[in-house]
Amino acid sequence: MDAQAVLTLGQQALYVMVALAAPLLLTALVVGLVVSILQAATQINEMTLSFIPKLLAIVAALVIAGPWMLTFFVDYVRRLFESIPSAIG
Repeated sequence: MDAQAVLTLGQQALYVMVALAAPLLLTALVVGLVVSILQAATQINEMTLSFIPKLLAIVAALVIAGPWMLTFFVDYVRRLFESIPSAIG
């Protein structure tokens, strides 16, 4: 296994990490922004008002995107395990 193969594996791992985290992080970002705008408009400064909607939205996003995320990750791990014989030599 040469340095290029190690860099390729690292790059693929980072891509998988970003792709799996993106739906949940974007959901939290959008919901947090909407709740912050509503809090600023109504001048309600309650911490649970920003936490509970984010939590519910992330759970909903996980339910919706979960099967895709699981399939994506399993495909990556399967490709990684199948590349072990060629990496060993």
